[in-house]
Amino acid sequence: MQDDTGSRGEGSATNEAGQTSYLQDPPSNPPVFNLPAGILAALALICGIYGIQEFLLSPALNQWIAVEFGFSPIRYIYPLDEQSLAWLWTPISYSLLHGSFEHLAFNSLWLAAFGTPVCRRIGETRFLLFWVISSVAAAALHALVNWGVPSLMVGASGVISALMGAACRFAFGERQRSLMRSGGREPPLLSVGQALADRTVRVFIIVWFLGNLAIALGLPMIGADSAAIAWDAHIGGFLLGFFCFAVFDPHSHRHTAA
Repeated sequence: MQDDTGSRGEGSATNEAGQTSYLQDPPSNPPVFNLPAGILAALALICGIYGIQEFLLSPALNQWIAVEFGFSPIRYIYPLDEQSLAWLWTPISYSLLHGSFEHLAFNSLWLAAFGTPVCRRIGETRFLLFWVISSVAAAALHALVNWGVPSLMVGASGVISALMGAACRFAFGERQRSLMRSGGREPPLLSVGQALADRTVRVFIIVWFLGNLAIALGLPMIGADSAAIAWDAHIGGFLLGFFCFAVFDPHSHRHTAA
């Protein structure tokens, strides 16, 4: 999604009312990777874990890691005190594992795209908390839909879906673009009603849910096996990000309209 841009002058521009506003010149040496530290750390972690598994560990050890750190709904039909503590950490640890390079690359691109505005807005500490809770929310809905199924789920897609839902509350629409031009302030958090009233947000949500509905129905997806995609985890993450982002947002109490 691209922002509308106007012509640039020598640091100033004239708006429609004839008033002059001053624009900051871009830095002469912009960073090569213009990503927040939290996103770079997350990318390094998931890529590092995949690299270790792919190039250093044996197939048997990788299988053990998948079982002990991947999320499986079947764990929760048995008494928790009669099994290892994997039921406790797997609702989070699965989000750091990936089953293929394609899976990792796809999630890394979306993490950079949607995680960047969210991390910049809420900071690294809140971003970490958001990751943990959205991972649990995605796993919870997946477990509810697949109760007792002996499957393993890995990947950060549920968290990324939560980031997409969160971005719908502040990063889309003409309101956000005009505010970002006006002086570098964080745009106000839209209420749920305001977000749904924005055409850009509404279209994005409809297209997003239609894509996941197609996956749920088993329709073929380009470059992926629809049956292996945890569409329910995507929805669980998205709902958490969209409806609960104000809890994590330090600007919400000052800016969110009723």
